[in-house]
Amino acid sequence: MTYVIAQPCVDVKDKACIDECPVDCIYEGPRKMYINPDECVDCGACEPVCPVEAIFYEDSLPVEWSPYRTADQEVFIPLGAPGGASSVPPLAADHPVVASAPVSEPS
Repeated sequence: MTYVIAQPCVDVKDKACIDECPVDCIYEGPRKMYINPDECVDCGACEPVCPVEAIFYEDSLPVEWSPYRTADQEVFIPLGAPGGASSVPPLAADHPVVASAPVSEPS
């Protein structure tokens, strides 16, 4: 099991979660942050600092955002587990679930 970043993060990317992650497993995509499930240690440090409440333990992910579980897994297939987000540039593309999401306007 791991944590998942869901729809509320799309077009927000506050990045407070990055500062709290002790294992550097949160990667930046063009529209959303992603947790690498192979690197996440399930510590939960990222969840309470997310200002839009987009981070969920995998088993607690709301049903309407279940495609984001797959997105956070599949986006890392070509990348694997590089050993930390700070060692690689931001992801070149979002997962199709995120890329197809309506653009959120800043409030």
